[in-house]
Parts: sequence; structure tokens; C-alpha cells
Amino acid sequence: MGFQVNQYKNIAIIGCGAGGGTSAQFARKTDRNSNIVVFEKGKYPQYSKCGLPYVLSGNIPEFDDLIEFSEEWFKKANINLLMETKVDQIDVKNKLVIAKKGNIIVEKPYNSLIISTGSKPIVPPIQNIKIGEELVEGVYALRTIDDAKKISKFIEKGKKATIIGAGLIGLEMADCLHKDGMDVTVVESMSTVLPNTLDKDMSNIVQEAISEKIMLYTGYLAIKIESKDRKIKKIFIKNIKTSEEKIVDTDLLIIATGTKPEISLAKKAGCKIGKTGGIIVDDKSETSMKDIFAVGDCTEYLDFVTKEPISIGLGSIVVRQGITAGINAAGGNYRLKKGFLQTCTSEFFNIELASVGPSIKNLENSSIISGRFKGHSLPDYYPGGKSITIKVIIDKKTGCIHAAQAVGSNAAQRINTLACAVLNEMDVDTFRNLETAYAPPIAPTLDVMTLACDVASIKLKRRQ
Repeated sequence: MGFQVNQYKNIAIIGCGAGGGTSAQFARKTDRNSNIVVFEKGKYPQYSKCGLPYVLSGNIPEFDDLIEFSEEWFKKANINLLMETKVDQIDVKNKLVIAKKGNIIVEKPYNSLIISTGSKPIVPPIQNIKIGEELVEGVYALRTIDDAKKISKFIEKGKKATIIGAGLIGLEMADCLHKDGMDVTVVESMSTVLPNTLDKDMSNIVQEAISEKIMLYTGYLAIKIESKDRKIKKIFIKNIKTSEEKIVDTDLLIIATGTKPEISLAKKAGCKIGKTGGIIVDDKSETSMKDIFAVGDCTEYLDFVTKEPISIGLGSIVVRQGITAGINAAGGNYRLKKGFLQTCTSEFFNIELASVGPSIKNLENSSIISGRFKGHSLPDYYPGGKSITIKVIIDKKTGCIHAAQAVGSNAAQRINTLACAVLNEMDVDTFRNLETAYAPPIAPTLDVMTLACDVASIKLKRRQ
């Protein structure tokens, strides 16, 4: 019998986070016979990074509970998962992925390649934050299980924690550390919290509520730290407007100032990099290089409303990209919408918030109108109703709903409803006529969503 050439497709995936792991699963669903190999430089298979703060707070018992698909799962799916194997090179000419596991060189061929290398934390230029190339002990960025395990050793009731950055991750961590009994300070360089999620008028609701639980400094830069015996002891912060300096005692410093795409392998392979610093991908999640796909935090795609490139960071979007890349890498034909809605939500300090679409700062202010309404989850006469504020942003010419934000009771589900309106380019007058369910112990006669649209519609008609 002569040598038989492998007739099956070889699919290689770099990274086993939400993007890479999902890609592998959908590649296997699409092609039951393909040879699929996943390279993962870490020691954990696919797990939820979004759940890390909640293990630290005790809401989730163990870090292992975050693992969504175990090594055994990949084995049963006939997917070759290579743990603690770091890819050093993509040989595009010969279609090879070259990696290293310890001192052993690993080479795998590919017909299709999916890059899911994620992102790395941005560490601000804070004086004395490093000793050599390493962060001072007690200073961490929360990106991995190993990061969280190190942080857990510093958590102790009555001790002081400082968080740089008041975005979603920063405030989620603030809440979790506060629940652990720590004295928490949050420092944010912008004038408001959640600057990339909510407009100022909406973030002020959140800011006022959390200021009762933690020390919050907005409009301040972290400029220097002071350590003793290689451990952090103090952080110096400066008011951007007045240059006033303050000293904050701290035992733990969490860096939550954002991330930047990890694109080194993709760039060397010839993939085009976009305005945001991420790998440019199309609606098939394919890069500028044929047969090379990319998903997740290392990529950029379009915003549904503005059609401008945006960095990918939301887990829900990463999974959608993973589905797309996996199907297409295995020979299927699946396409994303021409832009992401960026629907997101979170909850901290018993405040639920959510948003869909771009904030006002990312829209042409002269072409939009907003409507805001504060109401309750139940009729005013029924006890137990909770506050909810909704803001909608509409196009002045078309009346189409471009974005919405919510703070309060059941914010996420209300924003999910408004996301349907954005996706279908619904005009505000159509949405304000939405018949929402009503019963005194469950919901008011007119939901806050439609009332916010009433406000926007009235303002729109005044300007016509």
C-alpha cells in the first residue's frame, strides 16, 4: 500500500480563550473530520475571564468553576489542545504554525488558521511601579486566573485597596473588594466614572450612589508609588485641573486602565492592522491574509451605527466572532452583521446598568437628539417599585434610535429590547407605540423605555 496523503482539512487555532475555544467548537460542528489543533500558552483551557472578580468576592466558590470547556471536553470532541505551548512564528509561505512547549519545538500545518491572541493590559507610566521589568509586589492587572490568585493573597478585611480606572472592570473589582471588607479607593483620570459606557448625565447617577461606599477620585492621575521591602505602601495622585496632589495609603493596587491588542504574530504574518491597533477583519472574521482568520480582543471591526472601527472587548462579541471564524475556517459560509451594537451590562454596589450603541461623544452631536426619563419598575401606587432611568439617542433627520443607556431595575433586559430597535433601525415613533406588558405587581402601564422615547419624539418634533 502506498503513502496516502491526508485528505482532511487542517485547522490551527492560536489561543484557547473564549474566541479560540468557540472557534474550535464551531469548526468541529461544521466539519466532523477536520484535524483541529489549538495552541494555548497558559495552563488553563477555555474559562470565563469575566467571572474572575466574582471568585475574589466569594460569589463563585472556586477558580476551577470558571472553566467552561475542560481538557477532557476537547479530547472528546477530537480537538487537539496543546496546553502551555507558545506560538513563536506563523510560516505563511509553508502554512505552518511553529510553537514551543518547554524545550520541544512543535510544528503543525494548516489550511486555515485562526488567531485569537487576545490583549494585554495597559500599565500607565506611574513612577516606581516596576522594579526592573516586574511590577512591585501588590500591584496587579486582572487578566488571568493566575493574576486573580495572586490578588486573592492580598485580600484581607480592613486592609486598603486602590483601583486605577473606573470602567466596568474597575468598578466590578471595587465592589468585590468592598464586599471582602477592604477599604477601597478608585482613581479615574476622566471627570466621570464609566466614561466609555455611559454619558455624563447617566454616569452621574452611578457616581453619586457608589461614592457612599468607596472613596472616589475623578479627574485624577496616578503619578507615583512608594514601596517598602519591595511591597507597595502608598500611591500619589494629582488633580488634572488644579495639580493638587494627594497621598493614598494602600496594600493592593489594581490596574484597570484598559488593554491593547496582542498583534505581534499577526503583524509578522502580514495581516493588516487598523486604526485602533487591532487586526482588521471582515464579516467572515477573515484578515487581509487569505485563509487566516482572527477573533476577539486582538481584532477590530465596525460599529453598527457609526461604521467606524472599534476595538473588540466584550465577551458576547468575541463569541460571535468565534462562531463565524470557526464555521468559515472549516469551509462553511457564515457572515456577521456589518457592525456590532456593543450591547453591554454590569452590576455593582446593587446598581444595574446597561447600554447599547455609541455614546454621545462618539456621535455627531449636531445630528442627534436624546430623551431621558426616570421612572419605576412598578406603578407608583404599588409598594416595592425600584428606580430606573432610561436615555435614548436618536438621529435628528430620520428619527432612528441609535443608542440607549439604562441605570436601575432590570436595565439589561430593557436595553436588550432597545438593541432590537437599533439593529432594525427602528424610528422612535414606532418604538414609543410598543405595547409593554402591564400588571400592578409586575410592571407599570407604560414602561420607562417608551416614556424616554416620548421625550425624544417631542423634542424631535419641536425642531422640525
